[in-house]
Amino acid sequence: MPIWNVVSEKKQQVTSVFKTSQPIPLDAFVAEIERRRAAAGYPDMPRNAGNRRTESKRALLKAIEVAGGKW
Repeated sequence: MPIWNVVSEKKQQVTSVFKTSQPIPLDAFVAEIERRRAAAGYPDMPRNAGNRRTESKRALLKAIEVAGGKW
């Protein structure tokens, strides 16, 4: 058996999730964000000026606006 097969069989699977990470429900995540915003005094976050948007992105945002959405 070639060496690379032996090595690859023994290689552990790599995951991108930290072993200490635990998934949390979306409602708990939203509550945590709201708690942090309240603790910070509800800061007014500046929006992206959009000076470097592509034409396709501008068209998408315009279509969302025409459809009554708020991005």
